[in-house]
Amino acid sequence: MADTFDIERADALADFPHGFFGHGGGLHQFGYGGPGLVEEVGATRAAAASALVAGAPIVTPHQVHSPDVVTVTDEWDDAPEGRPVADAVVTARRGIVLGIVTADCGPVLFADRQAGVVAAAHAGWRGAHGGVLENTIAAMEALGASRATIAAAIGPTIAQASYEVDAPFRENFGEQDGKHFAAAPDRAGSPRWQFDLPSYITEKLAFCGIDKISDCAWDTFSHPERYYSYRRAVSSGEPNYGRQISLIALG
Repeated sequence: MADTFDIERADALADFPHGFFGHGGGLHQFGYGGPGLVEEVGATRAAAASALVAGAPIVTPHQVHSPDVVTVTDEWDDAPEGRPVADAVVTARRGIVLGIVTADCGPVLFADRQAGVVAAAHAGWRGAHGGVLENTIAAMEALGASRATIAAAIGPTIAQASYEVDAPFRENFGEQDGKHFAAAPDRAGSPRWQFDLPSYITEKLAFCGIDKISDCAWDTFSHPERYYSYRRAVSSGEPNYGRQISLIALG
């Protein structure tokens, strides 16, 4: 199975086993909330982790669009139920693979080579707005990382041209965030915008003092041959949608 994985990698994390996994032409579905048998999804997730670090267990949280972070010292069972509820995981432990799943939200992988600390964060607009990126960096610092030496990579995320939002969405943000919104044609007399989630994430990271940031710049919505997209599934009336996974380890 590992030979069939479609993996995007980031130059900023070149020293670390990591990858943003696409669906491989529909072969792989990585989310327990998506279609497919639980056993098959679990096996696919385990194989993806092993593709990075042979035989290493995968450690992922139960994601809820929160700002919460879990520091991992011991792995837990990769099961649909019972995993810690959070939207980021951080570790200084070798031999495990951290992961988060997405389907338009921003997957962000972090690493500090000098400190030996890695992290994976699920940054949709709610999480990014609520502080998941800041909290992830703080959790890394608690393990000895430094903002001056942390590198971050943003994986496949819905792009601005594909992310149309309405006035209630826009009201969640202040005037200082206007640069992340572009005007879109009104719908039935209601104002609309296009929101740039990757640029919002990038600004958040830079404000935290992270200088080494890369963005793979793949739009999940407009590349159905490679990535799942929640918004694309909804717009086309699909009954369910899959998730891609983003993984990182110390080795």
